[in-house]
Amino acid sequence: MATAATILLRRAFLSSSPSPSAASRFSSSLARRCDRITPIRFRSMATASADPFQKIQIQRDDTTFDAYVVGKEGAPGIVVLQEWWGVDFEIKNHAVHISKLGQGYRALIPDLYRGKVGLDVAEAQHLMEGLDWQGAVKDIQASVNWLKANGSPKVGVTGYCMGGALSIASAVLVPEVDAVVAFYGVPSPELSDPAQAKAPIQAHFGELDNFVGFSDVTAAKSLEEKLKNSSVPYEVHVYPGCAHAFMNSSPEGLKRRKSMGMNDENPDAINLAWSRFSSWMGRFLSS
Repeated sequence: MATAATILLRRAFLSSSPSPSAASRFSSSLARRCDRITPIRFRSMATASADPFQKIQIQRDDTTFDAYVVGKEGAPGIVVLQEWWGVDFEIKNHAVHISKLGQGYRALIPDLYRGKVGLDVAEAQHLMEGLDWQGAVKDIQASVNWLKANGSPKVGVTGYCMGGALSIASAVLVPEVDAVVAFYGVPSPELSDPAQAKAPIQAHFGELDNFVGFSDVTAAKSLEEKLKNSSVPYEVHVYPGCAHAFMNSSPEGLKRRKSMGMNDENPDAINLAWSRFSSWMGRFLSS
């Protein structure tokens, strides 16, 4: 498992050529956690009978990908980006919740893995290892443009872990994005420089997150320093007593987090983060 974690580090979290020290710290952290994991499997929410999502297809360049849309037409749009698991029950839970915040949003989840879902850690590692990050940014851009072409006057992007890193990258690389909220993830320097952001960014991190250089407090502070050099509004929030993926609060999500050694449960932090999310998107996506 440690070998897989090293490959994951090099090709996904920190992209093509991270510094050896950062690679070593993050690889050791991820390897220790993965070595403790007992594989568990969950049924995707996509198979549930009460699925509220409309499945659509979006074209970009010479490829087509599936996306899942929930919320009222004509509302501001928010592209919701998956964790390394793929389009599973948890990211769909987030999208449904987002669609009901404030005056309502039209939430869209692009399927960055093209129909594949990691049902245990090894599968998720394999899928994330093979992700084309530049291609994923193009998927995000196509998703933003689809929402704008289909009635959403303004569109934001949010994401979690892998999706958090991609959401920050979209603020730099996708000019059509109007606002970003990122959860526990920062992009590699090879993918994008947050100092060059063109859309407002709000970011959330857990104080106990130990994915060094990607989503720990050091990464949060580094992101904040870079955003100070940008020309966009920004906020960086760190939540005491919270570990990685602290927003995942469903029974299945809590079970999965505990299997990975994350035993914290903090409903107050989750509610505060959602409140900040709602205020930020409401501020920048309102007409």
